Amino acid sequence: MLDIKFVRENPDAVRENIKKKFQDEKLPLVDEAIDYDARLRAAITEANDLRASRNALSKKVGMLMGQAKKDPSKLEEAESVKAQVKAQADRLAELEAMESELEEKLRAVMMRIPQMIDPSVPIGPDDSYNVEVQRFGEAKPPEFDIPYHTEIMESFGGIDLDAARRVSGNGFYYLVGDIARLHEAVLAYARDFMIDRGFTYVIPPFMIHGNVVEGVMSFPEMDAMMYKIEGEDLYLIGTSEHSMIGRYIDQIIPEAQLPLTLTSYSPCFRKEKGAHGLEERGIYRIHQFEKQEMIVLCRPEDSMMWYDKLWHNSVDLFRSLDIPVRQLECCSGDLADLKVKSCDIEAWSPRQGKYFEVCSCSNLGDAQARRLKIRVRGEDGKLYLAHTLNNTCVAPPRMLIAFLENNLNADGTVDIPEVLRPYMGGKEKLVPKNK
Repeated sequence: MLDIKFVRENPDAVRENIKKKFQDEKLPLVDEAIDYDARLRAAITEANDLRASRNALSKKVGMLMGQAKKDPSKLEEAESVKAQVKAQADRLAELEAMESELEEKLRAVMMRIPQMIDPSVPIGPDDSYNVEVQRFGEAKPPEFDIPYHTEIMESFGGIDLDAARRVSGNGFYYLVGDIARLHEAVLAYARDFMIDRGFTYVIPPFMIHGNVVEGVMSFPEMDAMMYKIEGEDLYLIGTSEHSMIGRYIDQIIPEAQLPLTLTSYSPCFRKEKGAHGLEERGIYRIHQFEKQEMIVLCRPEDSMMWYDKLWHNSVDLFRSLDIPVRQLECCSGDLADLKVKSCDIEAWSPRQGKYFEVCSCSNLGDAQARRLKIRVRGEDGKLYLAHTLNNTCVAPPRMLIAFLENNLNADGTVDIPEVLRPYMGGKEKLVPKNK
């Protein structure tokens, strides 16, 4: 959410930003916001003037009533001033109700105006305009046919989708045996990887209030992603970022504590609306998964530096697991409304002969902090809004697809990279049970 003062002073820049995001239907929101803001400020000014006048008149009434004891003619004047005080009190009540209404309407409009994107963001209407920046590791074509990821898992007796459909429906799974162990090993390794880089490990709540949801994401995202608990002001989180940022709602953080560098574990729950192709079936796009996340709260001037550090962490982690990756810069039309800048880290799929998304790194500027009132007290005592960033560390089981495909051998075994072996009981290979 933008600062209304910025919108008021830079309406053309805000409109241009909306156009760059290919959201022309939102252009009228700028004028609506400016109109509500002007009416609100006028109401506040009139109300403040009335309060000052009412206070002065109330004192005058007291003075006149005191004089009326000696001079009865003052009583009539006192009653006249009382009538003025009452009229002003009635008008003040109207203005206070008007202020509340205008504040609500202004906030609703401001919540829909997208964040200003960074000048470096490529311009385009959708993800087909995302730009590859660089590659890490050699993306080799396979020397043998690589099965679909669920077939690989089934060869180890490691997945049961049929039972999951009977129990929960489509979009769920049972992981079993070595595959389940591999899933947990990747999460544990990612946790320790981030701890070794100076991040504090956190397990957050897995359900959050509606005001926190509104603070961390846009309404379209909320509708597309979140599961609501019936009869409760609670939502299942779609990522631990939601509750991790929500932790600081209405808080003032001493500047000396920044940056806050956190890595969090959580299950994630997502509606995942819409139909998907073959490669997004199996366990690629599902309603429930687990994830290790990176979160940073920092000073505004440091946020781009942390943005670079976060996505590099993902690259380093995936390369340590022998998975080639690339960085893909997200274009303007592919940015959610709260994001200033974002990139995807995509892993190489030898089966498909292309890359697919495994991590998403985002700089949200002060958007979440403004919505949630997360402020920092500087050394000079002044308050300012923190900047927030997040990035996927690993999100199995999608990450497992990349892992299995890139570490699969022609005989059906799967190599365990050295860094992961301590989490797999020292195993160097997984050996299939069902061929």
